[in-house]
Amino acid sequence: FHFQQTPHQLNVRNRIRQLKDFITVTPDWINYAIIDEITDSFAPLIRKVEFESDAIDLKKSEQQDMLVRIGLCRKMVVSLLRMLQPKADVIKALIKRSEERLVVTGCEKSGPGDVNLYLGDIQDHIITMLQNLNHYEKILSRAHSNYLAQISVEITQLSNQTNDIINKLTMFASILLPLNVVTGLFGMNVHVPGQDDEDYKYFIGIW
Repeated sequence: FHFQQTPHQLNVRNRIRQLKDFITVTPDWINYAIIDEITDSFAPLIRKVEFESDAIDLKKSEQQDMLVRIGLCRKMVVSLLRMLQPKADVIKALIKRSEERLVVTGCEKSGPGDVNLYLGDIQDHIITMLQNLNHYEKILSRAHSNYLAQISVEITQLSNQTNDIINKLTMFASILLPLNVVTGLFGMNVHVPGQDDEDYKYFIGIW
């Protein structure tokens, strides 16, 4: 079912007008032409997926939206797989039914048998597209895992750097704290025990 105009019927009619002097247009051939036109309409989408899969890691400046790009591309791959997988079974069933009809009617291969060859080509084309889509899905899945692992490593490195800075600040504060206590005591306008002694035993004891 379609909820808007599709170009397939017009393209098939144009194809019939171009080939009417060279072929015998039969219902089987029209059926083949429509299926072939629909199958060919998937080619630009698969090329788009191929381009995106090849370019997914080219520029570091695009890494900020890498997960979004991978997600959208994988969503397109899943949609194409869902639409293409039943079509291979449909073509297989059409070929089988046509061959059975040839056996029952005893028709020559020069008639519907030629259409069976065309349908076989469409079936091979669909199987090739499915294999390519499965290959791209593996590439995108691996790129997704690698990117998440890279983010995890970067977060770990940043956490280690932060911990190193905190350790240095803690060490620096542990040195300054006793000095602040000593200077605070002697800076107050009160009598501090040991301030009148000439030796340094109080200082050594505090330190």
